[in-house]
Amino acid sequence: MAQNITDKTLIDLEFSTILETIEEYCISDLGRQMVQRIRPIRRTLELKSELHQVNEYLSSFENENRIPNHYFEEISKEISLLGIEDSFLEGTAFIKIASMSENVNDLLLFFKKFKEYYPTLFAQSEDIEFNKLLSDQIKKLISPFGEVVDNASVTLQNIRKDINKIRGQLGGSFNKAMANYSSQGYLDDIRESVIDNQRVLAVQAMYRKRVNGAIMGNSKTGSIVYIAPEATLQLSRELQNIKYEEQEEIVKILKNLTNIIRPYAPLLQKYQRYLSHLDSIGARAKYAQNINACLPKIVRDKKIYLKDAYHPILWLENAQKGLNTIPQTLELHKTQQIIVISGPNAGGKSITLKTIGLLQVMLQSGMLIPVHEKSEVSIFDKILTDIGDNQSIENQLSTYSYRLKNMRNFLKRCNDNTLFLIDEFGTGSDPELGGALAEVFLEEFYEKGAFGIITTHYSNLKVLASELENVTNANMQFDQRSLEPLFKLHTGQAGSSFTFEVAQKNGIPFSIINRAKKKVEREKIRLDKTIAKLQKERNELQRRADGLIKEQQSAKVNAEKLHKQQQKIQDKIESFQELYDNNQKMLSYGRKTNELLNKFFQTRNKKELRDDFMKWSLIEQTKTELTKKEKINEELKKKNDHKEKPLSKRDRTKINKELKQRQQLKEAELKKTEQEILPEVKKIRVKKEKVEREKAIFIKDYQFQINDTVRLKEGNAKGTIEKLEKNTAIINYGLFTAKTDVAQLELVRKAKKNK
Repeated sequence: MAQNITDKTLIDLEFSTILETIEEYCISDLGRQMVQRIRPIRRTLELKSELHQVNEYLSSFENENRIPNHYFEEISKEISLLGIEDSFLEGTAFIKIASMSENVNDLLLFFKKFKEYYPTLFAQSEDIEFNKLLSDQIKKLISPFGEVVDNASVTLQNIRKDINKIRGQLGGSFNKAMANYSSQGYLDDIRESVIDNQRVLAVQAMYRKRVNGAIMGNSKTGSIVYIAPEATLQLSRELQNIKYEEQEEIVKILKNLTNIIRPYAPLLQKYQRYLSHLDSIGARAKYAQNINACLPKIVRDKKIYLKDAYHPILWLENAQKGLNTIPQTLELHKTQQIIVISGPNAGGKSITLKTIGLLQVMLQSGMLIPVHEKSEVSIFDKILTDIGDNQSIENQLSTYSYRLKNMRNFLKRCNDNTLFLIDEFGTGSDPELGGALAEVFLEEFYEKGAFGIITTHYSNLKVLASELENVTNANMQFDQRSLEPLFKLHTGQAGSSFTFEVAQKNGIPFSIINRAKKKVEREKIRLDKTIAKLQKERNELQRRADGLIKEQQSAKVNAEKLHKQQQKIQDKIESFQELYDNNQKMLSYGRKTNELLNKFFQTRNKKELRDDFMKWSLIEQTKTELTKKEKINEELKKKNDHKEKPLSKRDRTKINKELKQRQQLKEAELKKTEQEILPEVKKIRVKKEKVEREKAIFIKDYQFQINDTVRLKEGNAKGTIEKLEKNTAIINYGLFTAKTDVAQLELVRKAKKNK
């Protein structure tokens, strides 16, 4: 996808302010430079990769597998030097290279280990080569302080041994000379000093000829002369010579190491780009965390559904001031491709327009946006904006001329994959002529299938929006009581400009406002009043709808509680029934056993006792295990196979009769329990049904009466029946009346009867 979003659009939407804020979260200069170069991404696959990387980085703040620190020092100069033949790097440069190499290696291992948590970041890191040779080679030769280590070569090791030996001799010789001259009283109180990295004696000026050596300087006052003792001069010359040899050996080692690193210059450049990009990703993620941003669902079908969307710049400014920011919810799709927003000045039209545009540009630039997670967006090829004055001084164009030039550009570039945003559409010229031209422009955008949002005060554009099938009116809500804007967008109805109300709020005298009203066409005032009244009614209906929704949710919660209570009662009933059955069974066994024992005590007939007990046991076993006749016959057959005496037909009939009686007893006990417990449940149900019946607003076959409160079946406004004539009713809505067919009415509230 070849996106075409101009710099003018980015300026109109204050995109640079977003970049400046994100830049503050970077940890490197190159990361900051990369953030400043962020622009809308043309290729869809690359855009989705950027968005998922930022989203994965954001998720790392909330889990235990935090992404390792990726701070680095820039090595652009070092990489440039590697491209110059016979050049060599200093020790500190190698330390920066080694640190960067280790940093990248750690990140590669981390993303490989946690690729299930960070799949996109892992995929991005797969193109980077894992290389330990760079850091290992550097650590062998360079200390953490950027110095070549003693064992970097045998020659250097021997040279440094000689240096230490000469330094020892030099120190001993100097101390001997200082002790000698100090005992003679030639030295000042400070005794010694250092000049050009060489220890010198602080000799009093009057004794300078008595001290053998080379004069290296004197104090500002001239009272002290600094002399290098003659005994140390030869050793100092030897030390200088051997230090020169040391430096030559160090340069040789650095050149060799540079030649080893030189082939890896492209890899180092790749490392630096990778860390810079990761710094940019991290900065965007930190910014997203600060503004509570998320990644909305990206869909193929052309649509925008932004739920609870915030303007990020306004949100941060209000947060610093302790002010609340009101979110907006807006939707564009095939059946609602253009929205015309109207309403009073300072009501939030422009900021709503900018919010949608800025969030879309941010998303298409690889940034998360402050919306609800259930929001959905698609990607547009072009985003066209006309916001603000835009008067061109250089080309000597007026505001209207400049806007006409923009409209020409819009018409030329606009297509079905374009999002256009126009603030104060049609203004800058004669209202009637400019409004007519604006209508034609809007129709052209509509025919091209473009998606867009415009703000306007023109009534003809509001009317056109209601006539075109896929164009929708919207308004910024306004409280007529307090004359304060509510900064809340409502889709589906045009808004009044509240011109006179806003003038009244700003202290314009009533006499002037009334004179102005007389100069305006009466029909326009009536239309504006009607729109304002409808908006007021809609606000009231919205409040009532919110109340009904809360009641519905409460009723749902109560119903769930009632269902749970009923289930608990049912479980208790079943438990009690089971316990009751077991107790009855044990009592029956006890009574039968007692009966057999009493009979035995009277007859003393063991055989009869055994036969009776076996017969009773067999009956009970059959009653417990069998529930159908087929099972009884199967058990009888099984008994015959074991050569047991079969039951007679009379016995089987008796068993069946007892089973039936037992079932009837169980059902009677259950019914008795239900009669005791369920009346309360029925009372609650009856009460609930009564409430629902009272809330019903439509009464079938009802004969309407005067003073009944009614409304149209397809409308929301409520009125009172003023007069009934056959099948026609005259409805009083307060400021106006309307005549309608009775069949189109539905009852809201019956008229009160006079006592």
